Amino acid sequence: MNVTTVLIVATALLAYGLFSNKIQGTSLTGPMLFAALGLLIGPTVFDLTQMQITNAGLHVLAEITLVLVLFSDAASIDLKQLRRDHDLPLRMLVIGMPLTIILGTLAAFWLFPGFGVWEAALLAAILAPTDAALGMSVVADPVVPVRIRQTLNVESGLNDGIALPFVLVFAALASATADVPNQSYWVRFALLQIALGPVAGIFVGYIGARLVSKCYARQWMNESSEGAIALALAFGAYAAGELIHGNGFIAAFVAGLTFGNTLQRKCEYLYEFAESEGMIPILLTFAVFGVVLLPEVIGHISLPIVLFALLAITFVRMLPVSISLIGTGVSQRTSLFLGWFGPRGLASILFVLLILERSEAPHQQTILITVTVTVALSILLHGATAGPAAVRYGAAAEKMGACAENRPVSSDPFS
Repeated sequence: MNVTTVLIVATALLAYGLFSNKIQGTSLTGPMLFAALGLLIGPTVFDLTQMQITNAGLHVLAEITLVLVLFSDAASIDLKQLRRDHDLPLRMLVIGMPLTIILGTLAAFWLFPGFGVWEAALLAAILAPTDAALGMSVVADPVVPVRIRQTLNVESGLNDGIALPFVLVFAALASATADVPNQSYWVRFALLQIALGPVAGIFVGYIGARLVSKCYARQWMNESSEGAIALALAFGAYAAGELIHGNGFIAAFVAGLTFGNTLQRKCEYLYEFAESEGMIPILLTFAVFGVVLLPEVIGHISLPIVLFALLAITFVRMLPVSISLIGTGVSQRTSLFLGWFGPRGLASILFVLLILERSEAPHQQTILITVTVTVALSILLHGATAGPAAVRYGAAAEKMGACAENRPVSSDPFS
């Protein structure tokens, strides 16, 4: 990346910050703008950067971003409150997400005849997590009832960490079926990663939370240092997980979950960091998506890939959500709203880059192209519809006298 590219990206970050409030609620989103920027400065248009998909810096950015997202998302989840108040996201995670992977596997197995069952499952698992950043107007707009916003926020915060073990296992099984030496190595590797990663995460998260609580109580630390402590714990958990031959990403997720639920006080600075400075690597990742991944797939898009992408963001997502919400009293309108706003974004990009680096799956190129096309469609369709849909849904709820301000959060505006 040359100096001109750095200046362009820096200017884009400045402009986005200056006009972020004007953009919110419109059909434009940060991921959409930065993916478009990446496409413009990439080889497809102006060719200002020569970054390749094998570039080490790209994978470093992906890993840093994934560690931060997994840790901060998990740390913001209150497990006690989740069990008590959030039956909708729990159902969508426990019932809806496995059904999404199953349906996605069947769709991939049908549309890609060369795929084995484990490669089909790997593609489905990579595209199972959702990204609230692509529908920020929905999760941030106060006109949308609070229960609906919380449902989408909690689901997107947890499903990337929950999907990761599936991705690792399916990648290992897909690699084991490939014509490569030491096939059993990949299965043992995945099992060890999944088993030992949480051990490191629990240890680092618990010790970190206890130290923060004790030092804060003794007034040895101030709030401005919380961001640095959170970063240290996130990357410390990742490193500890890798050192004991577990998965560092799972360790970071479990560490965040443990840290957030062991800490005796709310770590406000951590959440502020995730919503402000933490957005920078996320936006940069979408810019890299436009620079590297989009040009990679142009010229290789086929009808089966487009059909799978469309199925992934519609039927494969919306039917499992509807099934998972049966018996909750949620109206069909709300079920469709929750089902539609399951955009595929950051986690899918990071997972596919992770698989390209660490897996020997036979059809990696097809998986890469399909994930890229799906995410690109999601950036466009979910980004464009988030603002208008949030306004219409919130206005309809208000008209019925059921907005978040005058109805309990446990109720559905349209039930």
